[in-house]
Amino acid sequence: MPVSKNYQENVNFLNKQFGIPESFDVMLREMTIGGKKVAIYAINGMVDAQVVSLVLDALIELERADLVVNALDKLVKGRIINLQVSEIDTMDKVIYFILSGPMAIFVEGQPKAIIVDLRSYPGRNSEEPDIERVTRGSRDGFTETLVFNTALIRRRMRDPMLRTKLIQVGSRSKTDVCVIYIEDVTNPQMVQEIIEEVQKIKIDGIPMAEKSVEEFILGSKFWNPFPRVRYTERPDVAAIHLLEGNVIVIVDTSPSVMIAPVTYWHHVQHAEEYRQEPVVGAYLRWVRFLGIIISVFLLPLWLGIALNPQAVPEWLQFLGVEKESKVGLLQQVVIADLAIDLLRMAAIHTPSPLATALGLIAAFMMGEVSIKAGLFVPEVVMYAAFSAVGSFATPSYELAQANRLVRLFLILLTGFFNFTGFFIGILLVFFLLLRTKSFGIPYLWPLIPLDLKALGTIIVRSPVPIKNKRPSILKPKDRIRQPEGRKE
Repeated sequence: MPVSKNYQENVNFLNKQFGIPESFDVMLREMTIGGKKVAIYAINGMVDAQVVSLVLDALIELERADLVVNALDKLVKGRIINLQVSEIDTMDKVIYFILSGPMAIFVEGQPKAIIVDLRSYPGRNSEEPDIERVTRGSRDGFTETLVFNTALIRRRMRDPMLRTKLIQVGSRSKTDVCVIYIEDVTNPQMVQEIIEEVQKIKIDGIPMAEKSVEEFILGSKFWNPFPRVRYTERPDVAAIHLLEGNVIVIVDTSPSVMIAPVTYWHHVQHAEEYRQEPVVGAYLRWVRFLGIIISVFLLPLWLGIALNPQAVPEWLQFLGVEKESKVGLLQQVVIADLAIDLLRMAAIHTPSPLATALGLIAAFMMGEVSIKAGLFVPEVVMYAAFSAVGSFATPSYELAQANRLVRLFLILLTGFFNFTGFFIGILLVFFLLLRTKSFGIPYLWPLIPLDLKALGTIIVRSPVPIKNKRPSILKPKDRIRQPEGRKE
């Protein structure tokens, strides 16, 4: 519907759409300026009150002659000079802008509305993400406001070729989704594919933000727990992936941004490794690899040894169980593994003043008392604890969750079919990883297909000066990051 020259027709239409006066947070201010009626619409709490007062003062100072000829030009160019201002001629766009935060001004006799960007979103300050902390490095992080997040990336990427494509998703929520990439670096086919997938989303709203968008653009495969995009709340991590040729997807109202496409190895790296000396970073990476291996394989492997002591060498007999329990060993391991997840969820929902009490309950009542009561053997509790520590050492929360399911799957197969089930389970998981792709990128690259040079950068945290090229699997338009030949 176009904006009408009839002032009252515009006001009646918007009042009906917004439910005025039932909706208390929709502000409507009608006044007469220079003999012409003027209506101003805004959402309470989403505009800066002080700036609104300055705009109203500028409008009140207008004379009748200013509104007779070229009224919008007089308002936009002559009075509102230090704010972002645009003219809109359709009502659907006017409604979208009002609900997004800007203020809309209607002048009697004018077939356009003036949109003044006075947005002042409620939100928190930028702070270091809880799950991606570093010992030394930047302490800022993404927030729930999209424009703040793009500014944090722009601060690190002062490249005029950086593109920020804005798309609205949701017939009712009209959520802003921003696709960010470097035009002369990122593979254009990949960018186009991601943009088209976002534009195809047809739903009334996405209040769960980035996760809903991911399930639409990649398809929700409930049988595959492995994450096919990487989430981060750190602007520096997002910036380095842009330089490598990845695409960043930001959804308004979420502090987590998506990095696509990714491989399995993107989820096992952490910013801390690049804030230390290369040899220290390599050591930290190996420790993380060890933690991931422990989190997945230690508990089911120990279960297989404990259930089949005759199948292991004599020098490994000490890994078995010294005392038997009233509960079967498989049941103990499953209960202990599920109890760890139960404690983790309880810790998330427990208020901070009660966190100490929760720790005492977990350590004393669920651990020590259960052992003394004969429900658990000490070895089960110990190996379950090692597996939990390995999960917490996994940099990617999504990968840690997937590994928990893989561990439980291996535990059940080992409990029912001994070592045969354990190795079959490993083959099935490997086959799943082999089949997994992220926007056409093999999930296990550079291991499969094999790229020895790229695999070396995964195994060892190499110094930045010798990383001359971007990952070939992304097919970037510009593969060179720095001049060839600089090897020192």
